[in-house]
Amino acid sequence: MPYSELHKKEMMNLYASLSEKDRRRYAAVEARKLGHGGIAYVCSLFGCKDKTVRKGIKEMQDAEALNRKGVRKPGGGRKSAIDSKEGIDEAFQSMLDDHTAGDPMNDKVKWKALRRSDIAKALKKEDSR
Repeated sequence: MPYSELHKKEMMNLYASLSEKDRRRYAAVEARKLGHGGIAYVCSLFGCKDKTVRKGIKEMQDAEALNRKGVRKPGGGRKSAIDSKEGIDEAFQSMLDDHTAGDPMNDKVKWKALRRSDIAKALKKEDSR
């Protein structure tokens, strides 16, 4: 037991308040301080995987990774449906045409009788066809 109960609690509170990237790096620093067995101890303390700590260690040794602004590498994450779904523009416009209302006295005033959730459901239904 390298740390007191109070110290462990403070470390866990700090860890929980950090971003994903900072959690990896903080876990890596703590593991490196402990030396042999440090990764296993930190993983059990923070509830993270050894792969996460090892990635943090690599990032701490890589100056380019340390200076990177985002939490993940650029280009990561789910791609936008607009970019990945064929015909989504046409399906969206068609759906809006069916649910458009307006002021009969002013043709510039129009509104859509749909909520975001309605739009999402309709597009998902259209995509499954």
